[in-house]
Amino acid sequence: LFEIMNIWNTTTDFILLGLFNHTEAHLFLFVMVLTIAFTSLLGNALMIFLIYQDVWLHTPMYFLLSQLSLMDMMLVSTIVPKMAADYLTGLKSISPFGCGLQIFFFITLEGGECFLLASMSFEHYVAVCHPLRYVVPMSWKLCLRITVESWFLGAAYGLIQAAATLSFPFCHVHEINQFFCEAPTLVRLACANTLAFENGMYICYVLMILVPFSLILISYSLIFAADLQARKKAFATCSSHLSVVGLFYGAAIFIYMRPKSYRSANHDKIVSVFYTIFTPLLNPIIYSMRN
Repeated sequence: LFEIMNIWNTTTDFILLGLFNHTEAHLFLFVMVLTIAFTSLLGNALMIFLIYQDVWLHTPMYFLLSQLSLMDMMLVSTIVPKMAADYLTGLKSISPFGCGLQIFFFITLEGGECFLLASMSFEHYVAVCHPLRYVVPMSWKLCLRITVESWFLGAAYGLIQAAATLSFPFCHVHEINQFFCEAPTLVRLACANTLAFENGMYICYVLMILVPFSLILISYSLIFAADLQARKKAFATCSSHLSVVGLFYGAAIFIYMRPKSYRSANHDKIVSVFYTIFTPLLNPIIYSMRN
């Protein structure tokens, strides 16, 4: 760990090429993205406030939803302030330590959200198919355990990936063609053979995405295999969660599970904006409108 910290302190700063240039059209897009990010922070903060203020919402489902809102707020706060400061000041550099922190928080929050969405699908399965026994499997103790494990698994992978990525020696070109530090983009700048690391990172991404996604599919398959009355109740109860799952996992699969030959920097930037800034705005809108 001390050796990695030493590398972080001695490596030249990286340059984030960013998302926008200084044209009128891009200035308008920048203001729009900033407005979306601010609205996302406000909407998720309001969701958390209402859930903790209203005693009727002190249930496992809304507790998990408050954690989802917290993760979305932290994700926007990790990405947008740096992006905005770079655009407004023209200073696009980021230190290796700052880059490592962005990778750590980004993976922690995205990974945690993967596991949390899977937990929410299990909660919906219990609520729809076993309503009379709901309190037994969905106890507060289990809810807290699920939440802690979601945060821990995301943080563990985030720490490993940040440390491993920044342990490589980097070439003279330190330009990252992205608006935030992301391990797959950063590792392309390494002056070393990173094939084994990239393959391992790809496998970890696949597992982190597909394992929770498979659990979600199993939960909803069991729900829709139930009788007709349960199906009607499922559509009313689970439609908002299915919308969020579709948005989140669709973007994650597009970014991290495509073969390298199909990757495009511009496409990756657009999709990154979608799931780091736009999706956190949609979550409170989808859930609040449903409720």
